[in-house]
Amino acid sequence: MKTLKSILLGLALLVIGTAAKATTYTEGENLTKNYAISTYIDAMTHGKLKGLSEVIDQDAKFSMLRGKTVLNFSKDEMIQSLNASKGTEQTCTTTTSVVESNEGIAVIKVDMQYDGFTRSNFVTVSNTGKGWKITNVYSVFK
Repeated sequence: MKTLKSILLGLALLVIGTAAKATTYTEGENLTKNYAISTYIDAMTHGKLKGLSEVIDQDAKFSMLRGKTVLNFSKDEMIQSLNASKGTEQTCTTTTSVVESNEGIAVIKVDMQYDGFTRSNFVTVSNTGKGWKITNVYSVFK
């Protein structure tokens, strides 16, 4: 009987210790500038789409300058396009630089250097109150 009490006490302490250490998740808690940009880069260069939909604002706009024509896409169209190439590793070198950053908005330049051309993405990340989300991406090919 003494052994049973000791085992139950040990289990109770284990449960209490685990519950005390548990943290609660609040919406947008992990949505930092760095997380949003890293998730975008993983999707574009490595075909890893995990978390991408979460970091893109519902009203985000994607624009691409192709020659003299500007093509515009919604979040849903962009996600659908990326799903078609899910898991595809791009053969490019990716670099980032901060164009502007403050407590409410950041513009990050993401250059994807391929053989023969560069795709420059100007990614706007905004503090939406529910975390940092991508609100605009403008792509230019050189």
